[in-house]
Parts: sequence; C-alpha cells; structure tokens
Amino acid sequence: MTFLKHIATLGFIGYLPFAPGTFGTVAALIFMFILKPSLHLHIILTLFIITAGVFSSGKAEELFGQKDSRHIVIDEFAGYMVSLLFLPLSWGYIIAAFILFRFFDITKPPPLKKFEYIFQGGFGIMADDIGAGIYANLGLQLWKLLN
Repeated sequence: MTFLKHIATLGFIGYLPFAPGTFGTVAALIFMFILKPSLHLHIILTLFIITAGVFSSGKAEELFGQKDSRHIVIDEFAGYMVSLLFLPLSWGYIIAAFILFRFFDITKPPPLKKFEYIFQGGFGIMADDIGAGIYANLGLQLWKLLN
C-alpha cells in the first residue's frame, strides 16, 4: 500500500508545502522534454500512467482518509501528458501545454468540476485532470491547425 501511495504522490512531490499539483505538472514537463517519446510510446506511456494513477490514487485516497488529497499529484502528471498527445514536442508546445493545462486544471470549466463528484475513487481523482488535458490539447490542436 505504501508503494501505491508513493506512485500517487510521485514520491516527495506530493508533499511539497505549496503548489504540489503545479510541481507534479513540472515533473511531467521535464519527463516529456527529456524523453521526447515517439507518438506510439507517448500513447503507451500516457495510458500506463492513467491506469497506474486510477489504481494508486484510489488507494492513496483511502490511506490519506481524504477525498482527492492535495498530496495526490499523479493526476496532474497524466493530464499534462494528455495535453501533449499528437503534438510536436517542441519547447513552444511543451510550455503552452503547461500553461493551458494548469489553467484548465485550476479553473475546472464545465463539466470538469462535476467529474470529481460524478466519479468515485481513483477514476474520480483522475477524470477532471484528464479532461483538463483534453481541453488544453484541443486548444493547441486548433492553434496548430491555424498556423
């Protein structure tokens, strides 16, 4: 169980005293910048992290005894990876995805805010961040299309 808690919190990142979600996203940004995976690998890694996130965050939520604890940050990591799917992994897109993802994750435009209440456990924790990643991705896809 402790291992699952470490996955959900990305080790120490979830315990940072301020903005652990933002730092979880920064970890994903660094991961993607260094790795720059092929599209195929990006899809596989994203699906793996989402699956690991659903399972580990649900167990971590039980261990913390708190619904969607601020210490759980794997959802931000996964959401950011979704925000970059099917996009060039250039600095411009990596930074724009970070800004848009954090904007949508923090503001939770409809229907994202309801996802935490509609879905329970790990899926509920992950759903709004995956949605924020989709919103950010759609915005960047539109930008790419228009340029």
